[in-house]
Order: sequence, then structure tokens, then C-alpha cells
Amino acid sequence: MTVARPAPSPAPAPDAVPPVAVEHLTKRFGDILAVDDLTLEVPPGSVLGLLGPNGAGKTTALRMVLGLVHPTRGRSFLFGERMRPGSPLLRRVGSIVERPGFVPHMTGIDNLKAFWLSGGQPLSEAHLDEALEIAGLGSAVHRKVRTYSTGMRQRLALAQALLNQPELLVLDEPTVGLDPQEMREVRELIRRLGAEGVTVLLSSH
Repeated sequence: MTVARPAPSPAPAPDAVPPVAVEHLTKRFGDILAVDDLTLEVPPGSVLGLLGPNGAGKTTALRMVLGLVHPTRGRSFLFGERMRPGSPLLRRVGSIVERPGFVPHMTGIDNLKAFWLSGGQPLSEAHLDEALEIAGLGSAVHRKVRTYSTGMRQRLALAQALLNQPELLVLDEPTVGLDPQEMREVRELIRRLGAEGVTVLLSSH
């Protein structure tokens, strides 16, 4: 697994706290070493990618960053604070680290509303219009999800991750399964988010 910056980073303030910092993250599953001594910082407003083939440990690394997997060794920090499972820091984060479980017979917008309400938050606090504008689904958001292409489902997943207007976006292989045109569109979306000051940490082949 290697680290790459697919977009230039604006120079952060000298005292800016990195949204993500990990120190010596290591994870073993029995005899399998999934992640070995990963240390990195993601500066504010930057786009940083973890690159590697399947099985390189990218997904496990992202899940440790979010507190979804406990490391064998090492520490993970979000916005300067030690990451713990269920931390309130996650309210500042949007993520796609598992395939979203959209309900096929519901429309895109109804899926987004159901996801938001499942977290116990009032719908008035969801940034639906802004998320949908960024994701670029247009009128398709009123169609049932079972009619969506893979690329449209991925756009809907991005909209879902943006409902809370996150400062940090964590994306596990956001272009997997997409055709070349859809890949270009999703990458352009990510570049736009980075240009607007959202910090993005993603994985890719």
C-alpha cells in the first residue's frame, strides 16, 4: 500500500490541526498482517489516496481511522483528538467504507431521508439540497434506486456521505465498478470537494 496525493493541497496555516493523523497503525488478523506500521497526516483541505491492489490493507486502514476496527498497535487521531469507537468527532466526517444498503424500491431522495432519520437526527438538519447539487443526480433522485446505474448509485452514496456537510470525507474505492466516463465524473466530484476545502482520504487500486 502506498500513499499518493491526487490533487494539490492548499498550504494550511502553520498551526492547523490535521483532520487525520495516524501513528504506527498495525493490524493483524491471526497470522495475517493486514496493515504494517502506517504513519501519515492528512493536511486540512487536501486530497490523499491510499493506493494498492486488493488485499493491501487499504480498507482496514480506513476502518481503523474511523474507529470501526481496533488496531493491534498504533493510534488514530481525528482533528487532533484520539479516535474512539462512537466518538462525537464522527459528526464532522462523511464516509463510504461499506457498500450503502439502499432500498431498491424507494427513490433516491427517500433513501437519503431514511438514512438520516435512522441516526436520530431531525430532517431539518440534513443538507439535502447541497448534497444533491454536489452529487449531480438531477431529477434521477426522484426515481427508484433499482433503476440506477452503478455510477448513479455511487453518486447517491456520495450525497449520503455529504448530508452533514463534513469537514472530512473518507471514501473506500469510490470508483470501483464504474465505467471510464463514470470514473472521470466521480474523480472530478472529489477534486471539486477538495477545492472547496473538504479534506478527502480515499483508497484506490
